[in-house]
Amino acid sequence: MGFLRLDPMMIKLIITVLLATFLPARGGFADSVEWLTTAAIALLFFMHGAKLSREKIIAGSSHWRLHLWIMCSTFVLFPILGVLLVWWHPVNVGSEIYTGFLYLSILPATVQSAIAFTSMAGGNVAAAVCSASASSLLGVFISPLLVNLVMNVHSDAPSNGLEQIGKIMLQLLVPFVVGHLSRRWIGGWVERHRSLIGKTDQTSILLVVYSAFSEAVVNGIWHRVGLDTLLWILAGSLLLLFVALAVNFGAARLFGFKRADEIVALFCGSKKSLANGVPMANILFPAASVGMIVLPLMVFHQVQLMVCSFIAQRYKKTNEKVAAQHLAAAKAVVQSQK
Repeated sequence: MGFLRLDPMMIKLIITVLLATFLPARGGFADSVEWLTTAAIALLFFMHGAKLSREKIIAGSSHWRLHLWIMCSTFVLFPILGVLLVWWHPVNVGSEIYTGFLYLSILPATVQSAIAFTSMAGGNVAAAVCSASASSLLGVFISPLLVNLVMNVHSDAPSNGLEQIGKIMLQLLVPFVVGHLSRRWIGGWVERHRSLIGKTDQTSILLVVYSAFSEAVVNGIWHRVGLDTLLWILAGSLLLLFVALAVNFGAARLFGFKRADEIVALFCGSKKSLANGVPMANILFPAASVGMIVLPLMVFHQVQLMVCSFIAQRYKKTNEKVAAQHLAAAKAVVQSQK
């Protein structure tokens, strides 16, 4: 079953975590890795800005009800689910794990995979580009505010929201805006080298994960996280994702969205961004806590890819079946007219 295969990026993340476990960055090397990580994050968001096409955003921006619902799903529904999960507290694991679930619930939607799955399933790609890009951009402001709103009860949460937003704007938003403004000069090069840009994305994320887990290993993360904790993270991720998918599917039917827009609601309203979440956690949380807090996000990332890949394939097969039926019906009409 193809959808059960591990995503190549997830394999790289596992290797990176193992590398940090056995060869964590320490001392002066840790300082060098931190500096390199900051530069890589700036480059990552510069490239995100350079890739963002205003033409595609304008093309998909007319579906305002769809975009409004996706924003509500991303920044209202998911945080409520995260708070309910922490309130329920069904398994006795470390508080940082529940902080991680809360954190992933307030993140913006992912961009690349949401668009890819929408395209595979035959959905409205222009609307997906618009919605996912808007979610990613708004998340720079909304996610830190939600961190302070829903996580102040946790000792790991930052206390100065405006200071954290300022840091995020400086490290993430400014490179993003500069990249987008530079698109008129480098847009053609970016379009021709999309695979290289994808590698830059992955390298930046892996650097942040290595830095975060190095700090976590030095602080004894694997003495606090066992197999039972990892299994609970997997179960919690599945629970959050299936509830989000079910609510988005029901809302799409309730609002009377067309099939193409229903697909966008499913894939943009139920996904969370690893590319935004890991760098942002590096800014928002104490270094010693980042590794534990991003664990649920890393697991959720793989779960959402596997489940959404399966759903996209089902949509694709249904579309092919419907297209074949229409073709057969058209041929029958032609034959009857002869």
